[in-house]
Formats: sequence, structure tokens, C-alpha cells
Amino acid sequence: MMGRLRAMRAPLKYVQGRDALLKFYEEMRYMGKRWLFVCSKSGYKACYEKLEKSFEGMDDYRRYEVFGGISSNGEINKMREIVREDNIDTVVAVGGGSAIDTAKATAYYEGKHICIIPTVVATDAPCTGLSVIYNDDHSFDKYLFYPTNPDAVICDTTIIANAPVKFLIAGMGDALGTYFEGRASIRTESASLEGTGITRAGQVLSELCYETLRDYGKQAVEACKAHVVTPALENVVEANVYLSGVGADNVNCAAAHSFYNGVTAACAKHADHGCCVAFGTLVQLVLEGVSKEEFDDVQDFCLEVGLPVTLEECGVTTEEEMRKIAETACAPGETIHNLAGDVQPIELYDAMKQADAMGRIVLGK
Repeated sequence: MMGRLRAMRAPLKYVQGRDALLKFYEEMRYMGKRWLFVCSKSGYKACYEKLEKSFEGMDDYRRYEVFGGISSNGEINKMREIVREDNIDTVVAVGGGSAIDTAKATAYYEGKHICIIPTVVATDAPCTGLSVIYNDDHSFDKYLFYPTNPDAVICDTTIIANAPVKFLIAGMGDALGTYFEGRASIRTESASLEGTGITRAGQVLSELCYETLRDYGKQAVEACKAHVVTPALENVVEANVYLSGVGADNVNCAAAHSFYNGVTAACAKHADHGCCVAFGTLVQLVLEGVSKEEFDDVQDFCLEVGLPVTLEECGVTTEEEMRKIAETACAPGETIHNLAGDVQPIELYDAMKQADAMGRIVLGK
């Protein structure tokens, strides 16, 4: 029998910096002459002028479509039709997670190039090789896994610096899980998120992701509040988008992301994805039985940058919600099973209670 093959995946090209979109054409022109930009409303506003300036003097065909706000099958089909009608070479996502997921799926089904322009760094979606797809009634349909990661990602840090700071903070929460979830997956010799053996390169990126957040997180938050681009902001944007996205793809998720999935099932109103993942990371550390020193280290980071340290901050307020989270997060196929020991709902429930109690102490509640 053959052992599991190790594999490593990443976008073919990653570009980041101040006013990077002014170089969009220069960096991406190898992808063709006919472009469809799938934009969120705010993405279109933030990027249109810079993108057009980058094409100055060029006769490339450009079509901008503001999409319906959710990566649903109906939206994807609408965009696919445009790609065929307009003979598009490259689909470009402009916006947050939903615009990105819609554009990725469109390009994949139509066999076209895909380029990603994230206008917020609230999750690590830009670099990953998957999309979350919804039905037209907004209910979850499936995860769509792609054979490769996006062709290119271009991240304009001026746009990120001018987006609300809450998105940067949420992205740091999503990125926080990368190292700890990856470490847990390696310990149990689980497959990567893409179903292959885990490379050393993937491990190193995950670890660097956490180090970068620790070293520059607080400064990056202040830079974003002041709407300025500094080396600290650049470093954290790279951690949120590239190190976390490529890191997570090439290691795996564990309890932190399962906790988030539980929260979405149990609570109608809940905190952002990244905020729940951050608290889920604290819950995972309790499950793993780490030392007080390591738990405090991660909790201190959360406090420093404004990530949740209690259940209430995630939108979880009742006993009933907690029990439902524990049940849902431990369902078969959930990534929590990448942890050592087969985590049972009662164990997760108890870990949530302890992480929450530790948070309440530091908040003086």
C-alpha cells in the first residue's frame, strides 16, 4: 500500500503593497485581454478608479458586475453566462469572502483564469483552494474544493487601511487558529485540508503566521484605525491573507473552526467568523490541556487586539446554545476530530465553560 503523498499548494502569484492596484494591468496582463470583475458594492467603489487607471491606454475589454451579496448557485450561474456571452479570459474577484467565492466558482466551472482582489482581510479566503457555496435561499449548500489555488492575488494595503478596523481584527482571529489547528493535525498525522500529507513548508508558514500576529498585531490595529500603511500593517495583512490561507490549506483545521460551525448552527446572531475562531482557539487549547503559560499567551494576544475571550462576546448567552454548539461541532466529519482523542460533546462543553471562565476573570466579570 502506498503512503499518503505530501503536497503543497498556493496561489501562483501574490502581490501586496501600497496602491498595488495601480499596477494591476502590469502584474496581470499575461492572463488575457477580456476581464470580468465580480464586485461587492463597497469593492467596486474602492477599486474601480485605480483599476481603470492601471488600464490607461490599453484596449482590453473590461466588464464590472456588482453581485448579489452571497455566493449562491443563482449568482454563480448569472456570472457564468456573462463569461460565455462576453468571451471573458479572466474573472477577477473584488471584495470580501462572498465576492471571492462567487468569482472562484465562476472561473472554475468555465475554465478561466481567476485573480483575487481582497478589499477586506476578515478571512483567509483569497488564497485558498475552496469556496463556500449557498443555495438561493441563503442556506448552506456545499464546500467546493478546487484542483488548484487562485492564479493570482493582489492586495492593495491602502484599501485595507481604509476599511473598518473590525475586519482586520476578525482576520487576525481567523489567522490565529492556523498554527494551533495545524499543530493539532500534525500531532495526529491527519491529512491536510486538501486531503494530502502535510509538508514542512505548510508547518513553517502556519508558525510564522502566529509569530507575525504576536509581533505586529497591536501596531497594525492602530495603523488601520489611523488609516495609514506601515510595515506592521503590511506584515499583518500578509499573515491574514497569505500565511493563514496557504498555511491552513496545507495543514488543516481542528477544534477552532468546528466551534465556529457550532456557533452558526446554534445562534441566530453571532460574532464574525474570525472572532469565533479566536475564542474557538482558546477552547481548543483547554481541550489539549496546554499549560497556563501557553493559554495566557494566546488569551493576552486576544485581549491586546480586541478579539473575544468569553462566550458572550461571540454571541453565545444560553445553556441551550452551548449544548447545541457542543453537539454540532462534534458531528461526524467535523475537523475537531483532528485533535488527539475522540472529542465528545461533553468534553467540548466543559472546555468552553473553562475558557469562558478564564476570560471572565481577566475581564473582571
